[in-house]
Amino acid sequence: MDKLKSPLAAIVCGGIIMGLALGMRHVQGLFMLPMTSARGWGREEFALAIALQNLVWGVAQPFTGMIADRWGSRRVLAGACLLYAAGLYLMAHAATGMELALAGGLLIGLALSGTAFGTVYGALSRIVPPSRRGWALGLAGAVGGVGQFAMVPATQGLISALGWLVALVLIAFVLAFAAPLAYPLDDSAAAGNAQRQGGQSLRHAIAEALTHRGFWLLNLGFFACGFQLAFIAGHLPAYLADRGLSANTGVAALAIVALANVGGIYVCGELGNQYRRKHVLAYLYLVRSAAMLLFATLPLSTPGVYAFAFVMGATWLGTVPLTNGLVSQVFGVRYISTLFGLVFVGHQLGGFLGVWLGGRVFDATGSYQIMWLASVAFGLIAAALHWPIDDRAIARAQPA
Repeated sequence: MDKLKSPLAAIVCGGIIMGLALGMRHVQGLFMLPMTSARGWGREEFALAIALQNLVWGVAQPFTGMIADRWGSRRVLAGACLLYAAGLYLMAHAATGMELALAGGLLIGLALSGTAFGTVYGALSRIVPPSRRGWALGLAGAVGGVGQFAMVPATQGLISALGWLVALVLIAFVLAFAAPLAYPLDDSAAAGNAQRQGGQSLRHAIAEALTHRGFWLLNLGFFACGFQLAFIAGHLPAYLADRGLSANTGVAALAIVALANVGGIYVCGELGNQYRRKHVLAYLYLVRSAAMLLFATLPLSTPGVYAFAFVMGATWLGTVPLTNGLVSQVFGVRYISTLFGLVFVGHQLGGFLGVWLGGRVFDATGSYQIMWLASVAFGLIAAALHWPIDDRAIARAQPA
């Protein structure tokens, strides 16, 4: 039992939960065309449900973080796995756009706030010593990236063999059976000790963050990340199909993104230990913007799609351990789940607009070109916003 509570077990189990949760989110674009065709919906209707999912995830994340900070992350993770399973099951049986929005938007959005990096990274930040934090977050992200990669061919295989409805139901069962993996992520002792020791209150921690200029710059910069990733994950398969490429190309592109993310997120976590995190973040956004600009303006080809997918994957979720580490570095880890949740609101507002506007713009113009150019512009703005962040730790008076 002691081995199940080791830091390595927490990293691996947290990574698996995160990989399943984010992996299902990553492959939602594979369900767009078969679901809209079967139900008679437009792309905007499907995109609106996924956009709502992003928005609910972002709004719920601070409150989920407060629960985890107060009572520990293990209960939050286990309960959210079961909620995710319920959302997928109901999504599979949604007959109207409203039912799709409630299941795929509201329920899965709430579930993601308890199964994704906000909760997992918050728990690991308390379990692992500061000197090993970058390594732990990077490794958990890499494990999650492997799971995210595995979800792409697995989901496409299920859709091809059994149909999209059965695929959603089977993935729901997988998420339900993942709930016991939350056991090793027991940070309740650290959370409880902090409560008993007194010192800074949650209200003061939030007020401190909201009056810190760097906190708002992080939030605004994270908006670009959410906009870019949600748009690409939600619409890339359909975009490639519209341009005459095969469905297998879209599947392969998402798989390459997920596979490159495995190494990219680990490397970004390590870079955050060696260099100033705000500078690494700025360069990541510049690389992304350059890749999207080239992809949107150069002639489309299968090798070009794969090259674009690799570059995007290498920078895909690398922003998350860097941003989480920067919040920990400046504000400490006592309320890390709450504070990262507040920063994450900006990310998910961007995600809402990225996926919804993608459907809206396409239905209005028959093209995604405006969205590609907007993604490039937001990336450049994010790079500029991260550079002036004051990343020094806040000095506080210690309690007697």
